[in-house]
Amino acid sequence: MLVHLRKNETLPVLAAGFGVSTATAWRYVEETLDGTLIPIDRIAADEPYYSMKHRKHGMNVQVIARPDGTPLWFSRATPGRTHDLTAARAHGIVQACLTRQILVLADRAYQGAGATFRTPYYHHREHPDHYQQFNRDHARLRAPGERAFAQLKSRRILRRARCSTRRIGTIAQAVHTLLTCNYSG
Repeated sequence: MLVHLRKNETLPVLAAGFGVSTATAWRYVEETLDGTLIPIDRIAADEPYYSMKHRKHGMNVQVIARPDGTPLWFSRATPGRTHDLTAARAHGIVQACLTRQILVLADRAYQGAGATFRTPYYHHREHPDHYQQFNRDHARLRAPGERAFAQLKSRRILRRARCSTRRIGTIAQAVHTLLTCNYSG
């Protein structure tokens, strides 16, 4: 993944370089993107932190995970009312993936992000059966990626943050470092 991002090599060239099949290279380049809300203690006057979707105050953190759920990157935290697609664009995720032609599996919040973003269909029950099958397959492929959120939110400090909103991004990065250390050793 990092070689692909740094050098923008084609998948066959990546596969040859690492001695794997093109399909394997594709699986490693393909990523899962999603956002999550870290609940925080705030008063009603802190409007930017209130998420109407979740009906609580929080901070939005974007996560890129490998298809197996291994978290690769956590964004800095943005106010809870920030839409996932807006946050992904602000962090440069959308442009980087489009430029490098990285296939991204994402939820419905990322519809309209671009050609390499795969999202489920809205109102799929009104469409032919293959739309429903696509949504089932999409959910099955994304399910392991949701593991990254479970790991992030398993840390007590992020279940309901009582610190400065400026520190939440730093805490998320620290959790990512801890998770990365657990994976590598």
